Amino acid sequence: MIPVAEFKQFTEQQPAFKVLKPWWDVLAEYLTIAMLMIGVFGCTLQVTQDKIICLPSHEPRENSSSSSDAPCRQLLPRGVSEQMGDLRQLNGLKNNLDLQQYSFINQLCYETALHWYAKYFPYLVVIHTLIFMVCTSFWFKFPGTSSKIEHFISILGKCFDSPWTTRALSEVSRENQKGLAPGQVVAVAAAAGTGTGKACEGEKEKVLAEPEKVVTEPPAVTLLDKKEGEQAKALFEKVKKFRVHVEEGDILYGMYIRQTVLKVCKFVAILVYNLIYVEKISFLVACRVETSEVTGYASFCCNHTKAHLFSKLAFCYISFMCVYGLTCLYTLYWLFHRPLKEYSFRSVREETGMVDIPDVKNDFAFMLHLIDQYDSLYSKRFAVFLSEVSESRLKQLNLNHEWTPEKLRQKLQRNARGCLELGLCMLPGLPDTVFELSEVEALRLEAICDVTFPPGLSQLVHLQELSLLHSPARMPFSSQVFLRDRLKVMRVKFEELREVPLWVFSLRGLEELHLEGLFPPELARTATLESLRELKQLKVLSLRSNAGKVPASVTDVAGHLQRLSLHNDGARLLALNSLKKLVVLRELELVACGLERIPHAVFSLGALQELDLRDNHLRSIEEILSLQHCRKLVVLRLWHNQIAYVPEHVRKLRGLEQLFLSHNKLETLPTQLGMCTSLRLLDVSHNGLHTLPSELGLLQNLQHLALSYNALETLPDELFSCRKLKTLLLDYNHLRQLSSHVGALRALSRLELKGNRLEGLPEELGNCGGLKKTGLQVEDTLYEGLPAEVRDKMEEE
Repeated sequence: MIPVAEFKQFTEQQPAFKVLKPWWDVLAEYLTIAMLMIGVFGCTLQVTQDKIICLPSHEPRENSSSSSDAPCRQLLPRGVSEQMGDLRQLNGLKNNLDLQQYSFINQLCYETALHWYAKYFPYLVVIHTLIFMVCTSFWFKFPGTSSKIEHFISILGKCFDSPWTTRALSEVSRENQKGLAPGQVVAVAAAAGTGTGKACEGEKEKVLAEPEKVVTEPPAVTLLDKKEGEQAKALFEKVKKFRVHVEEGDILYGMYIRQTVLKVCKFVAILVYNLIYVEKISFLVACRVETSEVTGYASFCCNHTKAHLFSKLAFCYISFMCVYGLTCLYTLYWLFHRPLKEYSFRSVREETGMVDIPDVKNDFAFMLHLIDQYDSLYSKRFAVFLSEVSESRLKQLNLNHEWTPEKLRQKLQRNARGCLELGLCMLPGLPDTVFELSEVEALRLEAICDVTFPPGLSQLVHLQELSLLHSPARMPFSSQVFLRDRLKVMRVKFEELREVPLWVFSLRGLEELHLEGLFPPELARTATLESLRELKQLKVLSLRSNAGKVPASVTDVAGHLQRLSLHNDGARLLALNSLKKLVVLRELELVACGLERIPHAVFSLGALQELDLRDNHLRSIEEILSLQHCRKLVVLRLWHNQIAYVPEHVRKLRGLEQLFLSHNKLETLPTQLGMCTSLRLLDVSHNGLHTLPSELGLLQNLQHLALSYNALETLPDELFSCRKLKTLLLDYNHLRQLSSHVGALRALSRLELKGNRLEGLPEELGNCGGLKKTGLQVEDTLYEGLPAEVRDKMEEE
């Protein structure tokens, strides 16, 4: 006896695969089990019982040769026997055959006289049923499809059971109950990027399924813990990768069609030949074999002992086969009557309000169609992990868990302006907990991929400064209204200036705007910048880019702009005429603008106080004479250029207080420099100076003199008549001695002498009352050479 359990492996898949089995596949599976039972039962009878029993016929030879079924005629019912002719009565005949002869005849007649269909019927049933089972489950076993199915089922189960799914649907359900249209809900979420994750605290929530079936969820957990949030985040990534992988092809769809078509073809073939040969299962079988020499008989009448039962099983089998065939035909109809390689979440979008759920295609769509045949609630809950709005809300929730107000307060520090600043770098978003720190005065966001300012921004009542460094930001209108008159300083940095949010230019309360980014190559020459007309209080504008000219929009703020900084990163700035309109400009920086001359437009700036031409290509500064028209000019920075000499008419700049000429190619200084009697700072370090003019002693207001990294061998004694000198930098020159007149510099507090050729220090350094050991930078050996009383005086507190 063959136990049915041996065939269990052919019908047993992983229990989770049941979600991909529509009702027709489940019905077909039960039908195959029933057909398999028929086959197994028939095979068991075939093996355990006698197959055929034969008796020799005593018909006369002349009669037996006339008809093939003559040996069994006398066993037919009486009416039939009379029609066939009179037969003599044979009762109690002895055949004189032993048991071995009967066994021999039974086997011989079974092989030669019994029709093949009657002999092999149960085996055929088993074989055909096993083939049907293989066809049904082949796509669950084939390596190219089973891996995708297993992955999909795994993700589907996790998405269905995820607490985030329940929370997302509950939030939408509650928003709809408040009277918001689904499109409005998501429009607000998309525009404002609100993923607060706090609005559902203390409430019991329900998940609404399809209209025909309402599924009530248990009370939702209003707050996800950190572990659940991380698991949901990982699910979003898995769904994204799986979607990209599965939507590339349609191997699952093609495999399902092929196995269905194969089942239909096999059903037709099996049904046809069974209907033809089922009548061949007969109870009586006439057998003629030439065994006279062995048994004494050549004609036998045989009884097929299981014919009656096999005929009944055959009709049952054919009936099951017809039902099975109808399910296969319905499957083909379902496969081809509508496109299954496209799946629309339209109904889910309408019900949940998540209008950004995308439609899917190919194998992804086909599996979702199969899921809907099992339970459409699966696809609804799965769709939550296809929504970008849902993902942004989850990210926001995870951020809020990670960045608590206490943790954020630990990052607060004072910036260069003295404001209490919170700096956040390289986060996936902006935590809502930031807006609980009402004491924040400056907010600095760097490399944050998606920033959306929620209405909670209004809690930062002390916010005055905002920095967005490679952090694209969206701001709803309500937040713009809040910041419009409050924000004073704005710093924005992007790869390209066109990425700067437009709302930045509507902050009419701004006093400082710092922009950094490149113009696209096609716009660099025109240097078009957004209008600045709204910035009525702008006083400082800084632009670091590759502009070919001063942006025309700068003139929008010409009436109140006091400081303009243009850093061009080496790109040549050609058109500067618009600078003439900046009549109240006090500070101008033209850094790395490829300038070879001082721009003439600068000379028209009557209110200019500071001019910085750092890191250009200036070789000659003959135009410095024209700077006398800038009567208020007090600071001139010409450092990091290629200036070889300073013209004599520098004397005209009598009001100049600070002159920076470091990192140039100067070898001498003009004697007329001594006529700039207002100079308080002179920096000529990092040049090639060999001597200094004695007229420098006329600079009685000089407080800071930098001569480092030159080739000076001596210093004029007149230099030490600058009584107000506090800082004297002489390091890395060729000085062999320091004049004793240095003692006249009573106000000197910082003296640097390292890197020279000094053999000793004058003891008159002790007369410099403000000079302490910390302010004297010199080699230890030289310092130790000073008299002890001088050293003691310098080391006094």
